[in-house]
Amino acid sequence: MTTTENDETVDPAARRRHRILFRAVERRRNPKLRRSDITVTDEAAVKRATKAAALGNAMEWYDFGIYSYLAATLGKVFFPSGNDTAQLLSSFATFAVAFLVRPVGGMVFGPLGDKVGRKRILSITMIMMAVGTCAIGLIPSHATIGLWAPALLILFRLVQGFSTGGEYGGASTFIAEYAPDKRRGYFGSFLEFGTLAGYVGASGLVVILTSALSDSQMLQWGWRIPFLVAAPLGLIGLYLRLRLDETPAFQKLEGGQAKATEAADTVETSAAADLGKIFTRYWRPLVLCLALVAAYNITDYMLLSYMPTYLSDELGYGTNHGLLILLLVMVLQMCVINQVGRLSDRFGRKPLLMTGMLGFLLLSVPAFLLIRQGSVVLITIGLLLMGLSLVAMLGTMSAALPAIFPTHVRYGSLSVAYNLATSVFGGTTPLVITALISAYGTNLMPAYYATAAAVVGVIAVLCMPETANKPLAGSPPSVETQEEADEIVQTQTPLPRF
Repeated sequence: MTTTENDETVDPAARRRHRILFRAVERRRNPKLRRSDITVTDEAAVKRATKAAALGNAMEWYDFGIYSYLAATLGKVFFPSGNDTAQLLSSFATFAVAFLVRPVGGMVFGPLGDKVGRKRILSITMIMMAVGTCAIGLIPSHATIGLWAPALLILFRLVQGFSTGGEYGGASTFIAEYAPDKRRGYFGSFLEFGTLAGYVGASGLVVILTSALSDSQMLQWGWRIPFLVAAPLGLIGLYLRLRLDETPAFQKLEGGQAKATEAADTVETSAAADLGKIFTRYWRPLVLCLALVAAYNITDYMLLSYMPTYLSDELGYGTNHGLLILLLVMVLQMCVINQVGRLSDRFGRKPLLMTGMLGFLLLSVPAFLLIRQGSVVLITIGLLLMGLSLVAMLGTMSAALPAIFPTHVRYGSLSVAYNLATSVFGGTTPLVITALISAYGTNLMPAYYATAAAVVGVIAVLCMPETANKPLAGSPPSVETQEEADEIVQTQTPLPRF
């Protein structure tokens, strides 16, 4: 039977061929999700992954927190005696050295994480961090071995920095790819809960040691204890990470199944390890991530790393008193950070990040004016003003940053951007602020520095896309129940019939 001008009937075989061809073209243009494409998460597995990633992050910041809180002591142990400010600057310069190799670590470990898997690289970084930190606790002092002491300190700080280059990008990617789309902010907030836990553990241990030991005992051997504690912590973290499976998103990518979205349809396996393509194809999200991390890390390191030194060296406040106040602020942050993650799932990442950035923009100078008064109450209020602004970013950033990049380059791109920004702006914060105070003679310089960082952060947040409750770029949706998966499949726009 054939078609005529007055007859709308069509040969059934031709009609079937036309329909099949049409649907094939439409699927290539607008791929439809199949039920097997959608990831239904196992809550127990998500919690295990979150715990393992958060513990590694806690260890990372415990290590860096210990160095920050013991900066004045380490300056006396590892550098020639003389001017106290020179020793402190030398100590902070060594602190900053580790950040110089973080981008190198990110460029090595990040693309490898995209190529061989997140789990393997995170296990390697955990081992290296534990070894580097523990080794610092075993180095003889400058009085014993001379210039070998600072040389060895710098060497093991480089080991720490290199391993950390693959830690945050991998840990945040790991949680983001395990978590369901609608709760990614909540589970991601546990990563920064680990950050605060590491700082709390570091500051708490330093307070206990400095209270129980004399100054001479701390200089002789007491400072070593916090560094040696890293060894058992590292073994626990390694055990937890080795028990995990690879992330569902990476498994689907690796198996060639992640074709549910247009981005995943263009995946090239070789591009995962190609840094050149990360810098050329994804330079826009790379720049956005750099700006967000720079603003966030300057305020983070200023408050959580530098503040005890500022209170003791610039304001003459007792070291233990300053640490105890900061310890209280961090504990309060830990109490609310997961609720911040929930809020970011409900209202979006951008409103929470903007709240934190505007907090530092508007409150940094008033907060430092309060802190300069020297009263315990006013110092606490000043630190709380900045602490609440910071926690709005801490509870949101771990979910926001991984979502900027597609799955096949997520670990590498995030590691490169995060570590470049952290090296240039975050790790140098204590050194820069100390030098600026010395140059300009005003102890309000930290407030001005934080305000400038917040301006950059506000602009970056305005430019970023909203990613809450959406699938990660290059990955299919991730849901908590079979019913949610069925609903997604059923509510897709059907292909036209004819």
